[in-house]
Amino acid sequence: MEWKIGDIVIPNQVVVAPMAGVTNVAFRLICKEFGAGLVVCEMISDKGIQFRNKKTLGMLFVDPTEHPVSVQIFGGSKETLVEAAKFVAENTSTDIIDINMGCPVPKVTKTDAGAHWLLDPDKVYEMVKAVTSSIDKPVTVKMRTGWDEDHILAVENALAAQEGGAAALAMHGRTRKQLYSGHADWDLLHKVANSLTEIPFIGNGDVTTPEEAKKMLDEVGADAVMIGRAALGNPWIVKQTVNYLENGEIIAEPSPAEKITVAKEHLQRLVKVKGEKMGPREFRSQAACYLKGIPRSARTKAALNSAETETEMVEIFDNFLADTLARQAR
Repeated sequence: MEWKIGDIVIPNQVVVAPMAGVTNVAFRLICKEFGAGLVVCEMISDKGIQFRNKKTLGMLFVDPTEHPVSVQIFGGSKETLVEAAKFVAENTSTDIIDINMGCPVPKVTKTDAGAHWLLDPDKVYEMVKAVTSSIDKPVTVKMRTGWDEDHILAVENALAAQEGGAAALAMHGRTRKQLYSGHADWDLLHKVANSLTEIPFIGNGDVTTPEEAKKMLDEVGADAVMIGRAALGNPWIVKQTVNYLENGEIIAEPSPAEKITVAKEHLQRLVKVKGEKMGPREFRSQAACYLKGIPRSARTKAALNSAETETEMVEIFDNFLADTLARQAR
């Protein structure tokens, strides 16, 4: 089902979450090809943009074929975040700019960025208002339910973002303290969905199957569903979810050959973007994910984790696939 963020049309209700070290342009393009309605770039530091860091600026690249796309920025200062938002709006072709108010990692929160904003709805409003007033592109906010179990201001923070001019809000159903442990609080997400009367709500957390995605829409009341870690090495979940939401049918799981073919495409694209040295290194964390669920893959995962070149990784994948097919033929 088509919906909008500001004036940007999103063709379906499946959004791929921003994930540090993961949602670079190579991964985003694969998710887009698998049917994602919206892809969100990994979070980018306002300081990195302010000081024109070469690596940071490289992360801002948007491919012409990945629209609609959103670039996520984070920071602890209103002034530097506004400066970053202006730079992204003026120097990239992104459709949407997202503010990170959910990252739980200490090195981010200790700089008053990420989930640190969740402690004060007034500051959420102030930050969002400052950014939305400074640029013409739609601004969205990604946040968590709260700082910890004693500081849960999910509804208050969501309303503050809405009042500040956010064009949509995404919320992960865990607190900063939970990180990725325990369960996402869908009851609280339901309350947030009901409280937001003017902008779309994107539900996130514990969506690992197409059926759970539909529950997020039907039971939580979200306008769209955000898939994060479940898509690591598994862009098929995007395709399966889009298909299930459209016609109620579940697409079959991919074969080992299909998984390895896409893994090699992902690697090739990452090398093209990041270079022959950094590309394979950044792909290591993803490589093992593509082999999840395939029997006898432990040694191959270990080998990929120490591989240094694209050629080496491709050879490891090919040898594993040949062994897997040979076992299946017996």
